[in-house]
Amino acid sequence: MVPDVASALTGAADILAERINETAEIRSAVRDLSYQTAKLVSTLSEGSSRESEKDKKKRLENSPKYQNYFEYQESLADAASHRVMAIFRGEKENILRVNIEVDGDKIINLLTSLVVGEEQTTPEVSAWIAKVAEDAYRRLISPSIETEFRMNLKRQAEDEAIKVFSTNLENLLLLPPIPGKPVLGIDPGMRTGSKLAVVSDTGKVLDYNTVYPTPGKTDTPKSKEAIEVIAGLIQKYQVECVAIGNGTGSREIDQIVLAAIKEKDLKGVKRAVVNEAGASVYSTENIAREEFPDLDPTIRSTISIARRLQDPLAELVKIEPRSIGVGQYQHDCNVSKLSKSLKETVESCVNRVGVNVNTASHKLLSYVSGISSTLAKNIVDHRDKNGKFSDRGEIKKVQGFGPKAFEQSAGFLRVPDSSNCLDNSAVHPERYDIVYKIAEDIKTDVSAFVGKASVVHSIDWSKYVSDEVGRPTLDDIAAELIKPGRDPREDGARLMFSDDVSTIEDLKQDMKLKGTVTNVTNFGAFVDIGVHQDGLVHISQLSDEFVSDPASVVSVGDVLNVRVLEVDIARKRISLSCKSGASSTQAANSANSQANGALANKPHASRQASQGEKKNARGVGGANKNNAARSTPFTAADLMAKFNARG
Repeated sequence: MVPDVASALTGAADILAERINETAEIRSAVRDLSYQTAKLVSTLSEGSSRESEKDKKKRLENSPKYQNYFEYQESLADAASHRVMAIFRGEKENILRVNIEVDGDKIINLLTSLVVGEEQTTPEVSAWIAKVAEDAYRRLISPSIETEFRMNLKRQAEDEAIKVFSTNLENLLLLPPIPGKPVLGIDPGMRTGSKLAVVSDTGKVLDYNTVYPTPGKTDTPKSKEAIEVIAGLIQKYQVECVAIGNGTGSREIDQIVLAAIKEKDLKGVKRAVVNEAGASVYSTENIAREEFPDLDPTIRSTISIARRLQDPLAELVKIEPRSIGVGQYQHDCNVSKLSKSLKETVESCVNRVGVNVNTASHKLLSYVSGISSTLAKNIVDHRDKNGKFSDRGEIKKVQGFGPKAFEQSAGFLRVPDSSNCLDNSAVHPERYDIVYKIAEDIKTDVSAFVGKASVVHSIDWSKYVSDEVGRPTLDDIAAELIKPGRDPREDGARLMFSDDVSTIEDLKQDMKLKGTVTNVTNFGAFVDIGVHQDGLVHISQLSDEFVSDPASVVSVGDVLNVRVLEVDIARKRISLSCKSGASSTQAANSANSQANGALANKPHASRQASQGEKKNARGVGGANKNNAARSTPFTAADLMAKFNARG
């Protein structure tokens, strides 16, 4: 071929390839066919020649977590979000090599036919066009479409992970409180000792100490000394509940507490295992230093554990939500998008429950609608200088608290000690006149019918419908008048584990236990059974019936009856089941075949107890849940009795 002609054809080929790449109809057709044939493929990475020995050692240490993905592939359309996140994390850690593979020959044939169209061409021209089409696909279209697929996969997986985290966070924040009782909080520790802190019924710190009992023994000198100290604190401050953090040493310190209760005949003292996730983070935050400037961070953590038993929401809002650790690959998500979603979740929970303006921290107040961080601090400063607020109207005296802020926030702020009973309800001050009008019409005081369901139901609410106030608003007011100031968080219980097991080595196949749901993901639920390592109930093992979404069956804090399917001590993995019929061998094989490496994320999906990151424990009603997957919930009446299931 003449050099000039060859050069011209090469230039023409480049121009045509660019034109093919930029034609929207062609790219759309190629994209659709690519997606239909696309597979997400991962293999074990060989590492880089420039990899340092330190990085190589770290890579090899972490690689077993991803062994399910060493030779893995699945259709892109069927790739579940948690598997996508696991694979991409493995790639980021240089453990996996990840590709999106498509049927290239089929796509090139389609591309060629689209370019040639209906035109009649000679074999030479057809061959030249086919070669250009292949070049356009492999050099230009394929890389950009693979990048597009990767970005979409990551975005969709992130959105799902954020949704899962938000749901779990909401359930955790709305755990039932146990207010009005002095609590002894204990932060278990083996080497550095167990920290003790007593808080009053209002959360005020009364005393603190540290004990060094001998693990697993109650008759050694150090253990006896610990028993005396614990019993002394309980007796001195009339402690009714002991909140034990669920980190390493939780079992051992619980034995000491139980011994103290029995030896000293401390009647009525209940023990509860409490989630300590994020307590260490709180202890070093500015809010903790402001609250307890003279205390050691370890004591601050212990105080937080005690307060979580009294009111989980009020204490947990002090911690950055990402540190609570009830998510699904949240550490790999877009930080700003995750933070926005979690902030909205916390605000929703706070506004649903309401806030006691005379006891709330500025952090809790800052989540109330209409109240900024600065205004929240002004409220606390005003309260410290001038004493408690006597009614809602007095809140307007706070510096910077204008009419707009009052309009947005007043319905969520409670003043329990106000002479006006409506100030401790969700009825907004703007609607007090309706309640006053009703009281005038039925010729009684507001206080005489608030809380009286029969009287409220007898009112003809249709008489009070107006252009400004519709029937739905009146129905909300009526519901609030029946139970003013009612905490919407349902009553529940904290689980006390069985004495039969305390370590993963104690677990046996088919052993039946009670456990607390610590985290819910798209592939199942992690359950704390008290061995410092959460077990996984795979989605296929959550119920005797088919389950498409674990969140429709269980939620964080639920108490389940589980059966041990399989224990992998070397990899610290526990497979559990809520099913009633299948043998452990059959169920374990089923779960393992469907898990597809879900446990590769275990250190992040549900933090290990060695880091003190186990989750809270409670019993939940959950009438809308699948009862085949959970035990019968505790009621308010037997709440405290169930605390001491082992005592």
